Amino acid sequence: MRLQIADCRLRIAVALMFGVLAGCSSNSGDETVTIGFTGPLSGGAALYGRNVLDGLEMAVEDINAAGGIPVGGRHVKVAVVPLDDRYFPNESATNAKRLVHQNQAPVVFCPHSGGILAIQGFNASAPPFIVGAYSSEPQIVESGNPLTLMIPPKYIVYFDAFAQTTMDAHGKRLGRIPGAHAYAKEWTKGFSAVWESKGGTLLTNNEVDYNTTTDFSSVVSKALSEKPDVLFVGGASQATALVIKAAREQGFKGGFVVMDQAKFEEMNKLVPMAMLEHSVGVMPMVAHPDFRAAKFVEQYRQKKGPDRDPPREVSLTYGAMRVVARAMELAGTVTDARAIHARLDEAASTLPDEFKPSELLGVDAKGHMKQTVIAAHVVGGKFVPLHLAQID
Repeated sequence: MRLQIADCRLRIAVALMFGVLAGCSSNSGDETVTIGFTGPLSGGAALYGRNVLDGLEMAVEDINAAGGIPVGGRHVKVAVVPLDDRYFPNESATNAKRLVHQNQAPVVFCPHSGGILAIQGFNASAPPFIVGAYSSEPQIVESGNPLTLMIPPKYIVYFDAFAQTTMDAHGKRLGRIPGAHAYAKEWTKGFSAVWESKGGTLLTNNEVDYNTTTDFSSVVSKALSEKPDVLFVGGASQATALVIKAAREQGFKGGFVVMDQAKFEEMNKLVPMAMLEHSVGVMPMVAHPDFRAAKFVEQYRQKKGPDRDPPREVSLTYGAMRVVARAMELAGTVTDARAIHARLDEAASTLPDEFKPSELLGVDAKGHMKQTVIAAHVVGGKFVPLHLAQID
């Protein structure tokens, strides 16, 4: 009996010793910083959320493969923790708080304006963290939030060129079938004002919920009954493709103005290029004239498969994460959000071309990434570049 007790005690002592050693190994091992993500990973906008997360995870994979972020003589690995907010701003806010308090994330990425604006209500207070804002809603940087990194160009940069191009080619009567979410409402309001300022005629605004609607034939029929020359459409890519398909099947021959949320390379998986003819929208990375874009497409295909094309949100989020990592290196910290944010402009302007998906010029004083903006006009089945003025 005494031998059994002694043996038991010996085993416990050995277990405790290994436990202590394991703890020491863990403490002296690779340091890791968490990057948070809250966005739609289920529901109608799930693919959009997944694309942004793909860009984030792809950048982190490359950063870790190179040894991590060099900070103060050590290398820090990066981990991404994603949470699904189903496109609901209140859930975005809850997720962000969880990521910051439980995971100590110094940066939380969010890909929709409602969630971003909700997070901006508290991200500058204790504990402070940067919101990586993947949305082109101008209000995001006009709010004056001191810890925001807005990633894509503001959507207002597209208005003039989209309106003039389609009006010159097809006519002045604009039919509207936009999404019903807040972002689409603001896009519609702004673009409609520009269209009207150019002497165009605004027809009925037939907004519809792109996240829940599966049959768009009736709303398209209603819009076409007013004989539009151009249709303004946009929401998630799949739903937008179904709107365009319904319009073409009902005989519409005019042009389409496509909101920047929808991507040609994703719509083309559901509808043939012939249906996208005479559309203006975001330039696909596979057709982007920048040499860095071509390199990024090849890099993406090596990871995802030779038949995969990276949507723009993948590339821009990849670049943004690279900028954040470079800012952490320059600031000498992976935890001080204010110090990291202060080095974003220098990080973006000095980032090596090999880490850029396209031209990045810096980050302005409001926290907006500065970049060259090129849109696309589908003509003869090809994406013809539309060079846009950088509006800030």
